[in-house]
Amino acid sequence: MTRTMSLVVGVGASRGVPVDEVYTLVVGALRDAGLSPADVVALATVDAKAAEPGLVGAAERLGVPLLAYGAGRLARVPVANPSPAALRAVGTPSVAEAAALAEGGELLVPKRRSAPVGRPPGATCAVARRR
Repeated sequence: MTRTMSLVVGVGASRGVPVDEVYTLVVGALRDAGLSPADVVALATVDAKAAEPGLVGAAERLGVPLLAYGAGRLARVPVANPSPAALRAVGTPSVAEAAALAEGGELLVPKRRSAPVGRPPGATCAVARRR
């Protein structure tokens, strides 16, 4: 598969988030930005969520690895949309944006939340282009 860009999608998730919710969020964010899932080289998250089945399954569906970073490393990445909730939950003020930008690059899609019917959002994502 030839990729025209190298995109990293940072993802944050609540415990038990369904694969479909994460996958739909990621693909929708890419589509809305005019980007292709074929250009995604990795999903990335905080290490505390690296075994979350919804994240693992979404990475598998996209055919990319799920990268995990420590909260301390993510906390040092400057982001546009920090979250006190993420800081309380996993020890970093950003998961999605910081994980997308952990290896450097340009933020193309700022953090956005999933929109499941009948319950609160269970996932966030952000998209960065690696340099």
